[in-house]
Amino acid sequence: MNWIPIRTPEELNVIQEKSFTTPQVIFKHSTRCSISSMALHRLEKADSPDNIDFNFLDLIAFRGISNAISDKFNVPHQSPQVLLIKNGKCVFEESHSSIYMDEIAEEALKTV
Repeated sequence: MNWIPIRTPEELNVIQEKSFTTPQVIFKHSTRCSISSMALHRLEKADSPDNIDFNFLDLIAFRGISNAISDKFNVPHQSPQVLLIKNGKCVFEESHSSIYMDEIAEEALKTV
C-alpha cells in the first residue's frame, strides 16, 4: 500500500480536486488506539485497488486537520475512520472495526 501522508490543511483541497478524476480515500489513524492499529493492519494486508489514492492522517500529530476533514466533508469525527471522496464529496464513511478494503473498493466503483 502506498500511503500519501496528509500534513497540511491545504492538502485537503488537493484531495478534493483529485477526487474528480481518481477516487480518494482518507484514513484517519490514531497511533494510541488498538482498534485503529487493527484497522490499519487490515487495510495494509488487503489488496488495494490501483485506481484509488490512499491518503493517511496521523490524527494525534495533526488533530487540527482531522477537524478540518470533518468540516470540509460534512462527516462527524471518528477514530479510526475511512472516508471515500469522489467528485469533491464524501460518498462513503466507516469507522472502527467496520473498515474493510473490499467495501471501499466496491463503493469506489459506484457512480455518484
